[in-house]
Amino acid sequence: MTPVPSHDAPHTSVLLGEVVEAIAPAPGRVVVDATFGAGGYSRAFLDHGAEVIAFDRDPGARAFADALAVAAQGRFQLIERRFSELEQGLADAGRTQCDGVAFDLGVSSMQLDVAERGFSFMRDGPLDMRMGGDGPTAADLVNGSEPADLSRIFWLYGEERQSRRIAAALVRRRAEQPFTRTIDLAEVVERALGGRRGAPTHPATRVFQALRIAVNEELAELEAGLEAAERALSPGGRLAVVTFHSLEDRIVKGFFTERAGRTPAGSRHRPPTEKGPAPTFELLVKNAQAPSEAETRANPRARSAKLRAGVRTDAQAWRRAA
Repeated sequence: MTPVPSHDAPHTSVLLGEVVEAIAPAPGRVVVDATFGAGGYSRAFLDHGAEVIAFDRDPGARAFADALAVAAQGRFQLIERRFSELEQGLADAGRTQCDGVAFDLGVSSMQLDVAERGFSFMRDGPLDMRMGGDGPTAADLVNGSEPADLSRIFWLYGEERQSRRIAAALVRRRAEQPFTRTIDLAEVVERALGGRRGAPTHPATRVFQALRIAVNEELAELEAGLEAAERALSPGGRLAVVTFHSLEDRIVKGFFTERAGRTPAGSRHRPPTEKGPAPTFELLVKNAQAPSEAETRANPRARSAKLRAGVRTDAQAWRRAA
């Protein structure tokens, strides 16, 4: 199989070899790249002969997808939808099921490196953070949310222990002047926490993570996406998910644990858990798979990544979560 050119890719996909092994792309197999980004996983699946249906709600993904579609000669298409809409997207592509689904939940370089997207405080830009082109921006949340709601966002989605102090500081400042720029917000958060004082990461890191998750509804989207993949995968199909922080990994681990029938059996102090539906996945990786030392040295972005994967059984998909 002739390799698909990769000159448009701005970064190396994390755990690429491990994801390819987990998904097992091959001629005749239909694989969904649920988080296309710049196309790293899609390109690898195509190189192994698979047909690829990619999803991305970010309009910026189209620039990478168009060149890939030409090179793939009919084996690739991009669906501009959220991955929670996987089933609708497959229908758009003339499919009802697939043989593999891969998720890379990290923020792509094309989002972080473009100041106008507002994802990073390393470059000054508008306080936006939307992965798609609709809905409220980070500035809308920071300037319009009640103090308690801001604190809750920082605590739940950023695991920020000083969430109340930061929220109070932002509310005081926005009364004088609304927040519109990334560096402005980062500097106010830094002052609220008393400066860096030798901290290995910027004090605003958790706040920016929390706002991005809230703006894009990332955790609810992930839960819906996993359930959609469960319904769309044919028996023997494979699901691989790469996470980058504990909130995502907790959801993915819980999903695989539950769907593989590995929920706790109880103890002498607690009655057994009621038996659920038949397992819909067999685990490919018992525990999360981490990148090699060589990969983390070559790509620092990989250091917090974890891969979890499973094979779809022939059991009926579980009912949608309420």
